[in-house]
Amino acid sequence: MISKNYRLGMLIGFLAFIGTAVALVLIAFEDSVVFFFTPTELQSKQVNPERRIRVGGLVEDGSTKRGPADAEIRFKITDGNTTVTIRYIGILPDLFREGQGVVAQGYLQNAVFQADEVLAKHDENYMPRNLASAMNK
Repeated sequence: MISKNYRLGMLIGFLAFIGTAVALVLIAFEDSVVFFFTPTELQSKQVNPERRIRVGGLVEDGSTKRGPADAEIRFKITDGNTTVTIRYIGILPDLFREGQGVVAQGYLQNAVFQADEVLAKHDENYMPRNLASAMNK
C-alpha cells in the first residue's frame, strides 16, 4: 500500500512539473507574439521600443515620399483620428496604394514607426477587425 505522504509528494511534484511546463510555454509565446495597434492606440499607449509590433491603417493621400536612398519610403497611415509616420526600406508590395489599407510590422522609435515588413490588403473590402471597429467609433 502506498503511504499518504508518498502520494502527497507525487502530487506536489506533478503540479510543480505542470507549472514549470506552462511557464516555459508562456515565456516562449511572449517572445513570438506580435501585438496589433491602430495609430490611435499606438499614440495613447506606452510601447516598448524594443518590442516588435504591428500597426495598421489607411495610407494617407499624398503622404508617400521616397527618401534619399531609392529603397527608403516614408508614408503616413491613419485610422481616421490619429496619423503615424512609417519609414520602410525595401520594395513595397504591388498592391500598395494611397487610400488603401496596410499593416506594417516593426518597431516604434522617436514617434516614427520603423517597419521591416509592409503588407498591403488584397481586397478593397478587407479591413482588420480592430481597424474597422476603431474607424466606426
